[in-house]
Amino acid sequence: MIAFVGSVFSPYYHWSGRQHPENHVAFNVAFYGPEGAFWCMTERGCRSLERGPSHVQIGASSMAMQAGRLVITFDELALPWPGQRLLPGRVAGHVELTPEIVSDGFVDLDAAGRHVWSPRMPRASVTVNCSALPGGGWRGRAYHDMNYGDRPIEQDFIGWDWARGSAGAEGDTVILYDAIPRTGLPRRLALRYSGSPTPEIMDLPARQDLPGGFWGVRSGVACDPSMAPALVKRLEDSPFYTRACIETTLAGQRLEMVHETLDCRRLAQPLVRLMLPFRMPRRQSWGRSP
Repeated sequence: MIAFVGSVFSPYYHWSGRQHPENHVAFNVAFYGPEGAFWCMTERGCRSLERGPSHVQIGASSMAMQAGRLVITFDELALPWPGQRLLPGRVAGHVELTPEIVSDGFVDLDAAGRHVWSPRMPRASVTVNCSALPGGGWRGRAYHDMNYGDRPIEQDFIGWDWARGSAGAEGDTVILYDAIPRTGLPRRLALRYSGSPTPEIMDLPARQDLPGGFWGVRSGVACDPSMAPALVKRLEDSPFYTRACIETTLAGQRLEMVHETLDCRRLAQPLVRLMLPFRMPRRQSWGRSP
């Protein structure tokens, strides 16, 4: 789940000249499971946004810090999904993240400090309640971070790979960033969180390719040279972005990870921007209904 203010992926924000980020907000909800998937990402205008130091509300969905926990409520419209759902459908529910580690660290992703990332809850437990899910929801492991920047990402990056995971359910959390800027050296980062807000900085071996998808986005992840990464399950495959469950090996330890690849050059292509409204419609009415 992602709350966007001035969405970096929004074609409407791009076409508007990126002058008013509060007029281009969206609450992205994505669920994946053996019985189907849900994708919600409706863009709304500034009248649907309310935010403060500890909360943000977009339409009928919100994120708020309450007694040290991140509490999320969502009420969104799931878009049609090939082979599963021909018509849009409502998806609503409640999520609570209880942190096991809280971090206030910030990391510059580029040399000029225009793009910043912060892993706020590197390790957490989560309870998900949603009537659209099998059994009404689930409990498990979780993670919460934030990004912000003052320039379009395609202006400063060619692309990046990101991954987060662990060695089993109780293992340390490992987070990888492998960013390629348009100028300067690659930004390669590996953080391991054990029980402290201060992570161990790991050495990264060379990036190895992951299997390509339908759209040909070139994904990869750091992996020990004597081993090979593996694609476990593909979750998203688009012309500029992929998301998948993978396995890789770092310092001799096999890790189960959620992995993302962003190709900023493809994102900037006019044809790709024209395709985005099919996955990210804009709601013209105001109010808080989904």
